[in-house]
Amino acid sequence: MIWVQDLGGPWSLRVADDATAPEAAPLVGRELTATVPGCVHVDLLDADLLPDPFQDANELAVAWVGHTDWTYRRDVAWQGPAHDRVDLVFDGLDTVATVELDGVTLGTTRNMHRAYRLDVTSLLDGDPRSLQVRFTSAYTEADTMRSAFGPRPNAYPEPFNFIRKMACSFGWDWGPTLVTAGIWRPVRLEGWSTARLAAVRPLATWRDGGGVLDLTVEVERTRDEPPLRVRALLDGRAVADFVLPPGVGRGRVETAIAEVRPWAPIGYGDQPLHELTVELSAAGEVLDRWQRRTGFRSAEIDRTPDAVGHRFVVQVNGDPVLIKGVNWIPDDIFPARMTRERYERRLREAAAVGVNLIRVWGGGIYESRDFYEVCDELGLLVWQDFLFACACYPEEEPLYSEVVAEARENVTRLAVHPSLITWNGNNENLWLRGASGWDRQPGGELSWGETYYLRTLPEIVAELDPSRPYQAGSPWSGSWQHAPNDPDHQTFHSWEVWNREGYDHYRDSTPRFVAEFGWQAPPAWRTLRDAISDEPLRPDSPGVLHHQKAEDGNGKLARGLAPHFPEPTSVEAWHYLHQLNQVRAIRTGVEHWRSSWPHTGGTILWQLNDLWPVTSWAAIDGAGRYKPLYHALGELYAPRALTIQPRDGDLVLAVLNDSPQPWHGQLTVARQDAGGEVVAEHTQEATVAARTVALVPVPRHVTGFTSDAEILVARLDAARALWFAVPDRDFPHADAGLTVSADAVPGGLDVRVQATGLARDVLLQADRIHPAAVTDRGFLTLLPGESTTIAVRGPAELEPALVKAPWVLTDLATVLRRA
Repeated sequence: MIWVQDLGGPWSLRVADDATAPEAAPLVGRELTATVPGCVHVDLLDADLLPDPFQDANELAVAWVGHTDWTYRRDVAWQGPAHDRVDLVFDGLDTVATVELDGVTLGTTRNMHRAYRLDVTSLLDGDPRSLQVRFTSAYTEADTMRSAFGPRPNAYPEPFNFIRKMACSFGWDWGPTLVTAGIWRPVRLEGWSTARLAAVRPLATWRDGGGVLDLTVEVERTRDEPPLRVRALLDGRAVADFVLPPGVGRGRVETAIAEVRPWAPIGYGDQPLHELTVELSAAGEVLDRWQRRTGFRSAEIDRTPDAVGHRFVVQVNGDPVLIKGVNWIPDDIFPARMTRERYERRLREAAAVGVNLIRVWGGGIYESRDFYEVCDELGLLVWQDFLFACACYPEEEPLYSEVVAEARENVTRLAVHPSLITWNGNNENLWLRGASGWDRQPGGELSWGETYYLRTLPEIVAELDPSRPYQAGSPWSGSWQHAPNDPDHQTFHSWEVWNREGYDHYRDSTPRFVAEFGWQAPPAWRTLRDAISDEPLRPDSPGVLHHQKAEDGNGKLARGLAPHFPEPTSVEAWHYLHQLNQVRAIRTGVEHWRSSWPHTGGTILWQLNDLWPVTSWAAIDGAGRYKPLYHALGELYAPRALTIQPRDGDLVLAVLNDSPQPWHGQLTVARQDAGGEVVAEHTQEATVAARTVALVPVPRHVTGFTSDAEILVARLDAARALWFAVPDRDFPHADAGLTVSADAVPGGLDVRVQATGLARDVLLQADRIHPAAVTDRGFLTLLPGESTTIAVRGPAELEPALVKAPWVLTDLATVLRRA
């Protein structure tokens, strides 16, 4: 068997002797302690040699780290039994590195997204040797490539498209520029003899009522003899057994698997997972063993033409799935800090609010095995981008070969996961080259990535993973016959609304699939205050502006707020109203598009998470705190929901049933005045088939508003929808007559809220009570006479009186009076 010797843990770290940054001068000649896996920034932070880059504008003060060369070092000696071969295996090096053993170069790297295996059989003598990994600044490599290839346009003033590295480490419109270096994934020594499993690629599909395992195995040998036996076991039961003759390094077998059940996405069935073991042996001795869990399912995308354009409906096991998705960015700007526990926490938070698909966005990384395993367990579908985003990418060598090797390795690595259901060639590159005029900028006539997306990557997927559909990009209309971001053809990114139009315009079109859309809001109050020390804190104070990375972000926030609410006169009101406006915007889009299923195949919110404290489109901020949008997703993505929608000058009630059973009950739509008295009402029996939407016209005697203070209230079972006679700005916001009381309970507080009038958009900000406190609600509206109990939970005893402190619990009418 392979002998594994972990090389993680303490290493030493040195700055390059010729470092030119003034900040580096005190470190020249010093040997610092580093932790592997890790990165230089984290090691310097741990040694108190860097200010917190998340605080104020410290990001700028630490920029020198990314422009500097670094060396990691430790002694290594083989501690295992004798083998034919010993390999030094790096699962990830970030990014441009030279690996040396006793001063002899073993290899060089230029790709963060690949693993590397280097022959160090000389270590078998057991003597300690000096192992060094010298990292060249990513900027140096990118500048070298740019000089060789010529300029290429991109969306940001950093050279991320000239190097195979996490693009968003160079900054994005929601992220800081913190260009990392380091041994960011595990490193080890592996001793082996005769042969080893170089690649195992199982494609587990559900076909014709049963499981099918298509298994490809590639081996590396130290000698051509002997013949090798490959056995595959599923939950300990042999399902495949074949021999690789002498000198043969690859084998493939396809076999039907009985007695398995299909894996299904959350809400559409169970997620049975099976332990798949592949053993490589010779002369009865097991040489290597590979183990993972997998599930059997089919994945397709219906992209057939219809009378309008081209559909885009995800199908799993032959069933159309309404996609209720979120875009995922790296959850930490220093991804080496990610743990399985953190992945699980974030992904469970997504599943808890009805999300059924995570799109791994192309400016980040191919995530760790932990990420995909948790998605397998939870039933979260994964849409995986290849790592190209918002830029023209050179196709020349050596970058072309790096892209091919990276794609082949990661397609093979991730093929086992049933949650992964589609490969996507890039994020926005096919669209923006024309839409942003890149083709007319310097370098726009040069190679720009089209070969990758339309030839290279689809060929790799067709060869290695034909079990999953490939799409050339997001957005993409399917061919150059239509504009890439045509809403009538396949995937669409809705950004004009946020950038220029205002959220009411989400209702102007019904795209076939909305793969990106979003609306900004600041992070939770405590997150904002912890990251920014400005006094006084203002929406335009220096720290707030530094933590707003979008072009004219605050201007867009203000213009998006102006049609709905008066200009806030305090930072507290600004914070509340923009949180509310984010929820209003996303609700407008999702409810409109969801009511158009299956014409619109789904939505993928931009974005679930943040990787530092920032004003952004996220539902969970950079400190892991929930913005009100997070709670709103639980309503918008609920299996059963109601929404009132304008259609052709009238109002209709959309009954949204994304559950596996018909929804039957008494449907009521009432018009009420400000005091809660019913002015007009309509009741009818309703039956809505499983996985469908029913549009029920609201009678005009009910919609005939006679006062600006009237509202429509629709109910079906526990679901409720509201529609107000006039927009927010014109609605008469009277005192809600709120009564608030709090009781200490184990783990926190139960806060009871009662309203004598209409209490719109009541919000309890738990982080104002305690930094680690959380609440189970976002914005909620109470009709006259209604009450509710809000659960506040935290790690420490909470003082009930704090609920009545300023801005802890408030409502829209109160905020508008203060504003």
